[in-house]
Amino acid sequence: MIEEMRLRDLGVIADATLPIGRGFTAITGETGAGKTMVVTGLGLLLGQRADSGAVRKGAAQAAVEGVWLVPEEGVVAARVREAGGDVEPVGGGSAELYLGRTVSSEGRGRATVGGRTAPAGVLADLADDLVVVHGQSDQLRLKSSSAQRDALDRFGGEPVGAARTAYRAAWDVWRRLDAELTTLYLTADRDERAREAERLRAAIAEIEAVAPVAGEEEELARRAERLANAEDLRVAAVTAHAALSSEDGSPDVVTLLAEARRALERISGSDEALAEIGALVTDLGYRATDASVALSGYLADLDESGPHELAVVDERRGVIAGLVRAHGSVDAAISLLETGSARLVELDDDGDRLQRLETQRDAAAAELDAAAEALTAARREAAERLSAAVTEELHALALPDARLSVDVAPATPAGHGRDEVAILLAPHPGADPRPVSRGASGGELSRVMLAIEVVIAGVDPVPTFVFDEVDAGIGGAAAIEVGRRLARLAESSQVIAVTHLAQVAAFAGNHLTVVKGNDGAVTASSVRRLDGAEREAEMARLLSGLSDSDAALTHARELLETGRSR
Repeated sequence: MIEEMRLRDLGVIADATLPIGRGFTAITGETGAGKTMVVTGLGLLLGQRADSGAVRKGAAQAAVEGVWLVPEEGVVAARVREAGGDVEPVGGGSAELYLGRTVSSEGRGRATVGGRTAPAGVLADLADDLVVVHGQSDQLRLKSSSAQRDALDRFGGEPVGAARTAYRAAWDVWRRLDAELTTLYLTADRDERAREAERLRAAIAEIEAVAPVAGEEEELARRAERLANAEDLRVAAVTAHAALSSEDGSPDVVTLLAEARRALERISGSDEALAEIGALVTDLGYRATDASVALSGYLADLDESGPHELAVVDERRGVIAGLVRAHGSVDAAISLLETGSARLVELDDDGDRLQRLETQRDAAAAELDAAAEALTAARREAAERLSAAVTEELHALALPDARLSVDVAPATPAGHGRDEVAILLAPHPGADPRPVSRGASGGELSRVMLAIEVVIAGVDPVPTFVFDEVDAGIGGAAAIEVGRRLARLAESSQVIAVTHLAQVAAFAGNHLTVVKGNDGAVTASSVRRLDGAEREAEMARLLSGLSDSDAALTHARELLETGRSR
């Protein structure tokens, strides 16, 4: 529910706050005062495209702010939090949601959701769960087959919704299998798949012949570096080994450390400090011996590595380098060996796969047929109920002899089903039912749309309805009945109606008027709530164009009394 809206520098509205609240709110005003800007502003808050032409002349930007009352937990609150915003709890499980939108005169815009800047697309995501807007363009949209089908599906409720979901799931499975089969059947594609298999087979054979190992490049580089410097390494190792442990009797580290150890051991018992040094010398002797043994092993291994091994390593590095050039890296080649083998099995399996897919598609087609029949049956049952309910509403909307019927006929299969839905109207006895897209006048179409919404609201309530001149093309008794139905709709939903008819405004519990002022240069409008004598005067103006006509005022009071006694 919309609690309040504020418009600044939007169209001819300089600065206006609209207190809305529950029930039925009527918005009236002189022609050109900016009533439609209310709907335009609401559209901006619902994510519609921003138009710099809506910015008031001379202003840098237009701004629209709205306060909604929404459930503290639910779809809307979850989407707001997902966008980084939040709602403000007000008690009783309800919360206030703040939405905002600005549009600059250069066309740039900004949206805020729950106190945080967000893309305008987030506003559009929230729109379906907040408001349904009906204007004259929406009446035209009712002429489309898809809009008529959507209206029937909304009225059908859970039975139609479940059948449609089941159909859509079956449709997606069948479409996927059919597309896959079509791809396999294409000759050009078969040739491409054969070429792909040939390329994969050659690549896999090459990789298998090389048999690369992860990390092998680095290891080969280390071995090549070692082998290339083998002589220098040998000289260094021999010199170090001779210094540590000489075989020709000359003094060496191991011998000298052994002498030092023995000298210290003889007297270490007399001094604890000297004993510690002796232990250190003993440890050095062990380490020197270990280093000497390690150098001996290193020299033995180095002697086994000769020019032949270096040639072998260089050759292997060349083979690996070729693999890297072909596939980008050793890891990529190893990965291709794993994934390519599975893909090759799939490509080589085309014949058997075709047969399997055909069997699966036939089974999916049977499931799709069953789901389509169930959806059609659910729609036809709902169509009978919708036809009767809307016909009854039309009788109350000053179309006493009208008969509406909803026809569900076979159509080309699509994602929404195999049905073409057509709303037919026979406006008077003896007339053949004709599609509303061709046979309904503007006034009849507006009443059909309103009747449908009133009926659907009973099974699929919407938080807020906004009607922009839903009374276009009607007057008199029909307008009074439109007002009654809007008031009835307001019993389960919030209703906001921009109207030029006193007969409609009389049924509103909240009457706002857009007041136009003129300073001689720029027209500016604001919004004021009407009550008492002010409301009677506005009703009189709507009736006769004169706000102080005694006859019009008397008629206005009668209408207001009719609205109160509804």
